[in-house]
Amino acid sequence: MSVTFTLVQPDARRALDPSDPLVAVERCMADLVQEHGEGFVGEMAQEHLATGGKRTRARLALHACTALGVSQEDAVPWAAACELLHNASLVHDDLQDGDAMRRGRPALWARHGAGQAINAGDLLLMLPTLAIGRVSGGDAVRWRLSSCVARHGARTARGQAQEMLLKEIPDVSFAVYRTAAFGKTAGLFGMPVEGAALLSGHTEDESRRLAAPFEVLGLAYQMLDDVVDLYGDKGRGESGGDVREGKISALVASHLERVPADRVWLMRILRTPRVETTREMVDAVIERMRDSGALKDVLDRIDVLASELEGPMLLGQPTLQSVGHTLRDKLLAPREVLRG
Repeated sequence: MSVTFTLVQPDARRALDPSDPLVAVERCMADLVQEHGEGFVGEMAQEHLATGGKRTRARLALHACTALGVSQEDAVPWAAACELLHNASLVHDDLQDGDAMRRGRPALWARHGAGQAINAGDLLLMLPTLAIGRVSGGDAVRWRLSSCVARHGARTARGQAQEMLLKEIPDVSFAVYRTAAFGKTAGLFGMPVEGAALLSGHTEDESRRLAAPFEVLGLAYQMLDDVVDLYGDKGRGESGGDVREGKISALVASHLERVPADRVWLMRILRTPRVETTREMVDAVIERMRDSGALKDVLDRIDVLASELEGPMLLGQPTLQSVGHTLRDKLLAPREVLRG
């Protein structure tokens, strides 16, 4: 049995059939914000959610629940919890990274200031637990889901903190980069599947095992996101945002492994204040990383990670594996264009 994993853009979502469970997820998130975000903080949270995005984590939760036999009644609030946690992290991430645009619109901090953006992100951070309160099945199930969300949320915060410290490591390696990126991004890809497994009656150990390949897929997606930031368009108003931010990306880590002598030159650019980073600096980094083979290295590593979905962890779950295959093909499709 195959599962279609459609990634719908925000404008297309308005035309979805009302019976589509994603519409119910959107409604659930809006209801939670309205109920618990009275006043300006709720308006900001709604403003951020209205920027759209692919709703990848919500869709993954819905499809994983379908694959594992979970009712839509429980799948919808679980998908809302996953998407709300992800969006809370984005609000804080934009502020920390200095990204003024999110999904083609001004980020909350750029529009309302840092303090108010933190407030909106904090509100969104609390809502997943309240979404889980709408799941049936008793307190034991809801407790396991809440623990899952808290654990992955803490993991994401650790990964973000590690990422921000990478510039201070004298000889940053790809392994060090991978550890930070895995903590920051992978958990929010594994979490939707882990929760779906818990809802379907799997033990905590079994649920984590089923989620593990999706976490690896999340790491691959983060690495591809690093590449797209420099060689593509992320809808943030300019390419090379990671260079301007001074981020140690997958490309930076790979390039420094290949050309250690470039460390002083590259770190000087990465430590230049964003407003002083010129287009010429970014273009020089783009050319140097392509010529060094760092771009090819990262794309090859993504291919290796993508193959994890063929491993033994999903044996006996062909429908869930099909969800992973379709998601992988959708999310990682740009790597073929970038090879050109």
